[in-house]
Amino acid sequence: MSCCIVDEFESIVDSSRLLTACRKIDPVNECCDQVCQNAINYAARKIALNDMSNSDGNHSLPGQTARINDCKNIVLRWLASKLDPSTANSVFRGLSNCNLNKVCPLVFPNVTSVVKECGNQITNQTTCCKATKSYVSYLQEQSFVTNLQALKCAVSLAKKLQKANVSNNVYNLCHISLKDFSLQVGSQVSGCLLPSLPSDAVFDRTSGIGFICDLNDNIVAPWPSTSYPLPSSCNRTTTLPSLPTATSSQNGLYINILVLPPLFTSILLKRLL
Repeated sequence: MSCCIVDEFESIVDSSRLLTACRKIDPVNECCDQVCQNAINYAARKIALNDMSNSDGNHSLPGQTARINDCKNIVLRWLASKLDPSTANSVFRGLSNCNLNKVCPLVFPNVTSVVKECGNQITNQTTCCKATKSYVSYLQEQSFVTNLQALKCAVSLAKKLQKANVSNNVYNLCHISLKDFSLQVGSQVSGCLLPSLPSDAVFDRTSGIGFICDLNDNIVAPWPSTSYPLPSSCNRTTTLPSLPTATSSQNGLYINILVLPPLFTSILLKRLL
């Protein structure tokens, strides 16, 4: 169901409110507060309702939903026409990353091997941790993930293990951190955990693809518990940086710019796609 509006946009939508909400967004807080997203959704609903009142088309709930979703594209195009290119890029990237960080992109295979060694009362910590790290290393081979995606992946795996009768916090026992859920590149000891708002990758035909890894997120993977609430990206006390922060070498390396050679880049892209 298409959204049919051409010239009446500003007479239907409160354009001033929409621009105020979306002219500048906080790349982290927007995902929680959804100020711009709510303004876009509100504008899309107004357009869709106006469109439906002037037509004899499908007014069923699925039809309304499809029309509203299509009207969102109209709203986004209007926003793009009103913002300068740099601002539009920043806003749309922020909105895109909110959707990106909502879910864990990893696929979890059967956890039988971990349950066998870590289920009920752990009798051998060494074999339990070996099984756990082997399982997580398989997940690590799948994809780069952001810190917020890693948070969701860790929780998802923990719940899967708990349902399979693994009651002990194997993350803490085996020193599993959020970095362990992201792809490892080159000589890194741990995975390349992308910040929740990834920076641009830079391609050079000679040196390959360069991008930034955040090495400051030494956050222990969270284990769900009835006693302790899970950390959330929307919990103001949880520190999950959107962008890495450079510090002096005396304080440790917090930014790592990885440059992948062309041959490795080709292999990596095929693997990820």
